[in-house]
Amino acid sequence: MHTDCKFETVLEILVGKWKPVIMFQLFTNGTMRFSELQKAIPAITKKMLTQQLRELEYHDIVHRKVYHQIPPKVEYSITEHGRSMGTVMDALNDWGRFHTAHLNQLYGEAEGPQSETFVDAIDNAAE
Repeated sequence: MHTDCKFETVLEILVGKWKPVIMFQLFTNGTMRFSELQKAIPAITKKMLTQQLRELEYHDIVHRKVYHQIPPKVEYSITEHGRSMGTVMDALNDWGRFHTAHLNQLYGEAEGPQSETFVDAIDNAAE
C-alpha cells in the first residue's frame, strides 16, 4: 500500500459490530437520546453503547449534548465532520447488499456464515 494510506484510521472508526449500526441510526433518525438508541438497537448493552458512543465522540463523528436538568437528558447526533462519512456509509451499505446477494447466489440463503453481517445489522436496526 501507499505509504500515505490512512485506511487504518478509517477502520479504527468503523471497526466493531456496533459503530456502523449506531452511525446508521443517527444518520437515519437525526438527533437521538440514549434510550432511543437502546430501543433502536435492542441487542446492544448499555455499557457497549456508552463505550461505542464515546469512541465516536472522540473521533468527532458523534456530538453529545448534555442538558443540565432533572432528570438528566443527553442527546447524540452526527457532527458536521461526521456527515462527511455519509457517502462512505452509503457505499459500504450498497456493497454489503451486493455482496450478500452474491453469496446468496453462490450458496443459497440458508448457507454461509452464521454471524450477522453489516447489512443484516443495519436492516435489523432499522426495523
